[in-house]
Amino acid sequence: MNEAINSTIVHTRKDGRTPDQLRPVFISHDIYDFAAGSILFEMGKTKVLCAISIQNGVPPFLRGKGIGWLTAEYALLPMSTITRTQRDGSLGKKDGRSVEIARFIGRCFRSVVDLSLFGEKTITIDCDVLQADGGTRTASITGAFLALEMAQQKWLNSRLIDKPLIKEKITAVSVGVVQGRTLLDLNYDEDSAASADFNFVITQSDKIIEMQGGAERKPLSWELFDEVRNVARNGAKKLFEYYSFDQSNIKTLTTVQDKQGYEKVEKAPFFSLKNRQNFSQ
Repeated sequence: MNEAINSTIVHTRKDGRTPDQLRPVFISHDIYDFAAGSILFEMGKTKVLCAISIQNGVPPFLRGKGIGWLTAEYALLPMSTITRTQRDGSLGKKDGRSVEIARFIGRCFRSVVDLSLFGEKTITIDCDVLQADGGTRTASITGAFLALEMAQQKWLNSRLIDKPLIKEKITAVSVGVVQGRTLLDLNYDEDSAASADFNFVITQSDKIIEMQGGAERKPLSWELFDEVRNVARNGAKKLFEYYSFDQSNIKTLTTVQDKQGYEKVEKAPFFSLKNRQNFSQ
């Protein structure tokens, strides 16, 4: 947990968060009956549905080698944004941004998944954005990792695999510089106003898998980049607090500030979608 924040110098954001505070997170699991693992990951107003599946067969360059493959698909659903997003099928081609993000997700997961453990099969990660308010690619990675952990347990139980295929846990956070302030987990308005923004994919052992981003208006000093990096690392540590819990008692986690400016973590059970609906009645 971060050191105490001096409440006299902390400037809150429009949504009430401090610069190094994540948006509230809510997670629901078992969204799909037919997926090996599925998660609805909500971070503030950003909502991403992540699902894991496995099928026989690998790309041509892997045939006969006895190892598997992992790939990802990403899409903004039509009313996930203020202006309706057209489906790829109606355009007759794939959206370039969606293809780039899908490749990004696939690369990150292939770095921490042992492809030799499940034969010539392909794991597919599907990330569908139900609502976009900044950080959709980082939310996709975190939600998809939780879904992959669920799938891994299902495959172990069914003996599709003999040992865990995940070599290390990963999560992802965004950090930006807005009006000279370094901010964690940007929403859309902050991202639009940022002079520099970055997406970090980080392992639980505090190693970096990939970083995307850069300065958009003027060069960034190394000193400011070091601050961005440290904020990202601390943000990842907060997200990894989810991962220490048993998947059978999946939970929600939010961060709040107490009267002295110290950051606290509030945890409570989170639910399957059916239980969540019942809980809200």
